[in-house]
Amino acid sequence: MSVFTHVEFDHHEQVVYGHDKASGLKAIIAIHNSNLGPALGGCRMWPYLNDEQALRDVLRLSRGMTYKSALANLPLGGGKAVIIGDPHRDKSEALFQAMGDFVDSLGGRYITAADSGTGVTEMRIMAERSRHVAGAGTREALDGSVRDGNPSPSTAYGTFVGIRVAVKHRLGRDDLSGLKVAIQGVGEVGFCLARHLKDAGAQLWVSDIHEANVRRAVEQLGATAVGANDIYGLDVDVFAPCAMGGIINPQTLEALRAPIIAGAANNQLADAVLAEELRRRGTLYAPDYAINAGGIIDVWYERSGGSEAELRQHVEGIGETLREIFVRADAEGRTTTAVADRIAEERYGRA
Repeated sequence: MSVFTHVEFDHHEQVVYGHDKASGLKAIIAIHNSNLGPALGGCRMWPYLNDEQALRDVLRLSRGMTYKSALANLPLGGGKAVIIGDPHRDKSEALFQAMGDFVDSLGGRYITAADSGTGVTEMRIMAERSRHVAGAGTREALDGSVRDGNPSPSTAYGTFVGIRVAVKHRLGRDDLSGLKVAIQGVGEVGFCLARHLKDAGAQLWVSDIHEANVRRAVEQLGATAVGANDIYGLDVDVFAPCAMGGIINPQTLEALRAPIIAGAANNQLADAVLAEELRRRGTLYAPDYAINAGGIIDVWYERSGGSEAELRQHVEGIGETLREIFVRADAEGRTTTAVADRIAEERYGRA
């Protein structure tokens, strides 16, 4: 399998494979760009069907982190790690100790954090073997309480801020009361986002591959549960993808009716060319790597020692970034992703 000729290879600086026979670790770390600083990105654990699927994911995700950090005005580059395995069956202390050693072997060029399939528990194990691990300690939350290193609340809050800006731009509404939102995926980030929207008066429809997550949203937030395939075709104002990537594709586009797509999932577009189709249809798309940057901002403030007030102000800056993207896209007749890419590239020095 060639990395250099891979369709997702984008002049990545380093792609490293890690294996530990004793623990069963099979992992890939990709560093996309480090112009602005060390590459930071989460460690995802997922039951990939094969090595090719894992490589594709880590290449796409690491590139996205470069653009995300640049758009968030952080002194960080972009990287990502993936572990091939089922997070519900294959986790062990030995496996994450080995992963910590793998991260440490890069000498700080890559800093890892929690992602899909991993959490604070795994970060704490890895932090025993490497200091290049974020999200393993405790910090002050946006509401002033003390919490663990999970950045999900900041990801959710930044996404909520972004939805408000998108609604203002596309629908001309300042008030979210009565806004209809379909949320795909109500895990940690999706549920926290749903709570913000509920508190703002929005009506919610939710789906998730885990029934317990749906039941929690229904019971605690009064959301309406819908089937996994039905979430796309609802007559709502906002479709918020908060699960895995690639869910905006030719098949789902046939069903989607929402005038706004704004959610926390990474790599929402299955193919970059779909951004032009969304623009042609008049659908406002909030680029995922702009709207979901709250998590990486949170991680940066944990490592730099910034205050809760500084963190909140920085996360709320996501709204200003999105407003610039939307206005420029309209003025230039371009897609929001093309404009977001251009802004990020100007900031990290690729343009």
